[in-house]
Amino acid sequence: MSTYHPLSEAQAIEYARQIPDLFQPESELTSQEIGDGNLNLVFRISEKTSGKSIILKQALPYAKVVGESWPLTLDRARIESEALIIEEGLVPDLVPHVYAYDADLALTVMEDLSDHIIMRRGLIERNEYPLFAEHIGRFMANTLFFTSDLGKNQQEKKIQQGRFINPELCKITEDLIFDDPYRDADTNSIEDQIRDAAEQLWADSELHLEVAILRQKFLTNAQALLHGDLHTGSIFIKPDSTKVIDPEFAYYGPMGFDIGAVLANLILNFAGQEGWSQDHESREAFRAYLLKTVKEVWTHFETNFRALWNEHGVDRVFQTPGYQDHFLKNLLQDTVGFTGAKMVRRIVGLAHVADIDKIEDNAARERAQRLALAIGTSCIRANRQVTSIDELIAIVTKESAVERGFVL
Repeated sequence: MSTYHPLSEAQAIEYARQIPDLFQPESELTSQEIGDGNLNLVFRISEKTSGKSIILKQALPYAKVVGESWPLTLDRARIESEALIIEEGLVPDLVPHVYAYDADLALTVMEDLSDHIIMRRGLIERNEYPLFAEHIGRFMANTLFFTSDLGKNQQEKKIQQGRFINPELCKITEDLIFDDPYRDADTNSIEDQIRDAAEQLWADSELHLEVAILRQKFLTNAQALLHGDLHTGSIFIKPDSTKVIDPEFAYYGPMGFDIGAVLANLILNFAGQEGWSQDHESREAFRAYLLKTVKEVWTHFETNFRALWNEHGVDRVFQTPGYQDHFLKNLLQDTVGFTGAKMVRRIVGLAHVADIDKIEDNAARERAQRLALAIGTSCIRANRQVTSIDELIAIVTKESAVERGFVL
C-alpha cells in the first residue's frame, strides 16, 4: 500500500528534522513553500540559529498547471534524483548536491541555492553573466559525452538507458513541442493579436516536414542522457556560479535537444527586449550580449566535447578521421532545429515564458511574439543546411531587422 501523500509545511519540517547531520536536535526550523513550477511542491527548510537551509522537492501526481485531470507518474522524482547524482559525478560545481531521495514520498532533498536567482528572472532584469557560456557549455559537454556511446561503455549505457525510460514526461514534450503548435489544439495558448501567425503555422506543410524530422529524432535518437528541459527557468545563477536544476524530464535522446533548449531561451529573451529595454541603444547592447552568449555557448560546448572525445573516447571506430567533424556538423544542425521548435512552442503552445508574456505593453509584446515566431520558424526551415553557429546568429539578426522594417 502506498504511503504517498503531499506534504504540508509542518510535515516538511518534521521530515527535514529526521535527516542525519543537517540540523541541530530540537532547533527551531521554519518552512516556506516556494514552488512556482507546474509539477511539484518545493519547500525551503531553514534553521534560524545557524542559517543552514535545504530544499525538499516533492513530485505531485498531476500537473499543477492543469490540475488533477492531468495525472503524472511519481517516478519522475526518482529520475530527477538519479540524473542529478549522475550530473554531480561529472560536473560537481554545476548542480545542487542531493542529500537524500525518498521513493515512497517521491521526495528529493537537496542543496539550497537561495543565494542564486533563476536565470530567466536575471535576464529579464537585464543582468549579464560572463561565466555562463563556459559553465553551461562544460555542463552539456560532460553530461552528454560521458552518457553517450562515445564516452561510456556501450553495454553499460544500454543498462543506464533503461533506468531513464520516461514515457509520461516525454509524451508532454512530444505533444507540446512537436505537434500541438502546428494545429488548432485545445491545449494551445494563443493571444488574439497573433492568431493570424498561428494560423499560418498550421497551414505551412513545408515547415511541418521539418518538424516531423525533428520529432522523429526526439522519439528515436537515444544519443545521450538529456536534462530534457534545459531552459533558463531550470538554471540558478549568480555572476560567479551556475547551477542546473530540475532534470525530471531526463531521458535518452538527441543531444541537440538540450543545447537547442538553452539557445532558444537566450533568443526568446532577445525577442523580449522589445519590452524590457527602455531605448534603442540599451536594447541593441543587451541583444548583442545575448547573441555573443549564444555563440559562446556553442563554442565552449564544441571545444570541451572535442577535447573529451580525443582524450576519453571509448570506441575505436569513432576515432576514424573525419567522423568527429561529421558528428559535430549533424549535432549543430539538430541544435538549430530544436532551437526553433522550442521557440515556436513558447509562443503558441501551452506554457509560455515570462520573458515575453510579462511584457505589459501590448504592442511591444506582440512585436516580441512575432519576432520569436519568425526566428523560430526560420531556424526550423534552415536547420539541415546550417554549417556554422554564425548562421544561427545571422538568422536572428536578419529576422530582427525585418521586424523593424529593414532589409539586410
